[in-house]
Amino acid sequence: MEFLALLIAIMAFIFARQAISRIKALTARVATLEAAATSMAASGVTMAAPPPIPAAPIAPEFPRDDIAPATAEAVPSPTMREPPPVETIASTAPRPTLEEAPSPIPPAQPGLEERLGTRWVVWVGGLTLALGGLFMVRYSIEAGLIGPGVRVLLGGLFALALLVSGEWTRRKESLAAMPALPVANIPAILTAAGTVVAFATVYASYALYDFLAPASAFILLGIVAMGTLAAALLHGPALAGLGIVAAFATPILVSSGKPDYWALYVYLAVVTAAAFGLARIRLWRWLAVTTIGFALFWLAPCLECGPSMIPPHAFHVIAGFALAAILVVCGFLFGPPHQPGEIEPVSSGSLAAYLLGAALIVLSSGHADSTLIVFAGLTAAALVVAWRTDAAVGAVAAAAVLTAIVFLEWTVRALPDLAVVSGGAFPGIGPRPVDDSITSHLVMATIFAAGFGISGFLAQGRAVSAAVPVIWSAAATFTPLVLLVALYARISHLDRSIPFAIVAVILAAAFAAATEILSKREHRPGLAISIALFATATLAALALALTFALEKGWLTIALALMCTGTAWISVQRPIPFLRWLAAILAGIVVLRIGYEPRIAGDAVGTTLIFNWLLWGYGVPALAFWTAASLLRRRGDDAPLRMVESAAIVFTVLLAFMEIRHAVNQGDVYAPSADLTEVALQVCVALAMAIGLERLRLRSGSIVHNVASILLAAFAGLATAFGLLTLEWPMLTGADVGGLVINLLLLGYALPAVLALLLSYAAAAGKRPVAYGNTIAGVALLLALAYISLEVRRFYHGPVLTGPTTDSEQYAYSVVWLVFGVILLGAGFVFTSQRARLASAIIIGLTVLKVFVIDMSVLTGVYRALSFMGLGLVLVSIGWLYQRILFRQRAAAASSEGAAQ
Repeated sequence: MEFLALLIAIMAFIFARQAISRIKALTARVATLEAAATSMAASGVTMAAPPPIPAAPIAPEFPRDDIAPATAEAVPSPTMREPPPVETIASTAPRPTLEEAPSPIPPAQPGLEERLGTRWVVWVGGLTLALGGLFMVRYSIEAGLIGPGVRVLLGGLFALALLVSGEWTRRKESLAAMPALPVANIPAILTAAGTVVAFATVYASYALYDFLAPASAFILLGIVAMGTLAAALLHGPALAGLGIVAAFATPILVSSGKPDYWALYVYLAVVTAAAFGLARIRLWRWLAVTTIGFALFWLAPCLECGPSMIPPHAFHVIAGFALAAILVVCGFLFGPPHQPGEIEPVSSGSLAAYLLGAALIVLSSGHADSTLIVFAGLTAAALVVAWRTDAAVGAVAAAAVLTAIVFLEWTVRALPDLAVVSGGAFPGIGPRPVDDSITSHLVMATIFAAGFGISGFLAQGRAVSAAVPVIWSAAATFTPLVLLVALYARISHLDRSIPFAIVAVILAAAFAAATEILSKREHRPGLAISIALFATATLAALALALTFALEKGWLTIALALMCTGTAWISVQRPIPFLRWLAAILAGIVVLRIGYEPRIAGDAVGTTLIFNWLLWGYGVPALAFWTAASLLRRRGDDAPLRMVESAAIVFTVLLAFMEIRHAVNQGDVYAPSADLTEVALQVCVALAMAIGLERLRLRSGSIVHNVASILLAAFAGLATAFGLLTLEWPMLTGADVGGLVINLLLLGYALPAVLALLLSYAAAAGKRPVAYGNTIAGVALLLALAYISLEVRRFYHGPVLTGPTTDSEQYAYSVVWLVFGVILLGAGFVFTSQRARLASAIIIGLTVLKVFVIDMSVLTGVYRALSFMGLGLVLVSIGWLYQRILFRQRAAAASSEGAAQ
């Protein structure tokens, strides 16, 4: 009794708190309404009176004969008399504007107590009921109160009671016309708790007490799961989610020593059909997607069972594909309705998912003929469904990609050498032989190519949106080309093959005919892009024909020429997609370099310049420059910049690779570089930077601008870390050659001249002054290094190592002074301040050398001559400045003053 009293007190306290909360909410609402009324009264707005209710007509008791007819017409009858007007707004009051109108009163949000009492308590109660049934069974086991049979019976009765309670409460709410809260539906929660208890009871009968055989437990658990899905029709999506998880988890809970895949996949087909049916009736897209995900999950662990288990796996994907086509795909058979021209993600994704499952079966079975037939059949079915409804057109693209993956994987598995790059083979790819015949793959490839090509061509002009015909045409062009490449690589081992070249020419003719036919049709959405795709495929097929008919390495050239052809087509037909396609092709060719920088492998040859590098890099570079010129006619955009970048990359690599080939006797993979190679690379980089500086003035391209700076930076780094440090002849002891025509002329004099020209080109291109002066400083440093090394060459011969004599040390000072005087003279003659500044730097270095090195190192007459010569030169320089430069400036200033 004390416990009961405490419980009543707690309930009374809760009810009191609820009443107080409701009183507070009502008080707040009244205050809000009063404030709104006060605001409206202050602005001159009053509430309009409701229209009066017309009175019922009253018939006169006696006829009024004394009233004349005219008078009777003038007097209104009681039923037609208008009510007196109601004054709503004062004539002098201004009409309130929209900004002055009071805002609507927001609905009151549920408080913490309301959420606790109406929502959370219901959820916790449902969970408690489910756990209570489980804990009751556990307690009975631990205490030994009742036997296993009774426990199972009580669990079943408790589950049944919960299910009956859920249905009874649902019907009571329906009869009372009292809608349940969507987040705390008591009937749904009671039903969910009942299904959980029923599921646990059946599983305990099987796993704990061995009352049920695996087959019986499997059937009962499936019935519970299916019943849960059926109850979701009445109780909402939460129960559907519980049912689908329970249905697909049943095979995990019930296992046997000899798994029966046929029974598993038949069961999964039934569950999938029920889930798809429920998703179709209630239009729950999430349920269909979840079901497909679980179905593919059950396919993955079963793929390692060997070829003998192909039939049940095939049945699984075929049944799932058929059910998805019948119930999920919009606009097809019993699927939901759809808008014409709209590609629906769930419709396309459901078919694509089962196509993926079929492709996985093909790959795991080693390309068995039966799996290829199943995959081909589902692909054909996907094309048929997509032909009937645009909602599934996305599956066409997925089918094309999966077809390419299947055949390319077949090629790589048969030829593991194709998967080997400089870093080694890809993980998981080894020389595993395949047992399927080439003939079957040839037949299947022909069927796939014809199916995609013909359907993609015939689908043009049937849709009201542009995306649908573009996907069809992309699949029609992409799939045959990829299949042709895969078969060529597998059968001909990437060697010359005239039969495959003929097939490529035939394919190009078919694409060209399709392009011509589509060009004559009236304009339809997406037709222009489809025409461009077929035209590009024509060029691709011709490029492949060239590749098949010629030796290795021509594929790079063919793709580069295809980029030029695509750019030309984009000029004739200004379709943005074609510009991107040209850029993509250029990117593919650039990536091709990473696979084999020599393009043709060991067949690059040893001939100077005229070797495979000239064709492998020169022809693509020329093709990219041409393509960039064509693309520039219609503006500067990202695709143009990508093609221009590819052109510059191939041009630079052509020069650098030819240099390495020439210096290292044909070995472009030589581990080190010498002074000759570094000098040639610096000269080439500077020359290209000069060319790009001139080119950017005309094009205004940011690519030319950045490339010129990068090449100049590369030349500077190679000069600093190569010519002046690592490859410095006095350190390496390299043989520099003759007295005048030697390696020093190439390594230091020529780069100095090119750097000077680049500084003037940068100044003409409106570069910052500091940029040009920096490059001019590098040129001065290289020139000083050249004359110093030439002095060294005169004293030491071709090898510049050994001690320095007094005569040589004095010669350095003399040569530096002469060089400074020459620069000063050039500055006076050409009126160049930069040359005079360079002269000052050289003479300053000479003065520093004389006072720091010559004074301490030289002895005798050489020390005296060094200081005497330096003094004479400095005095002469001062005289030149006074007599020539400043006199000219003074004369110019006086003439200006006289003119004023």
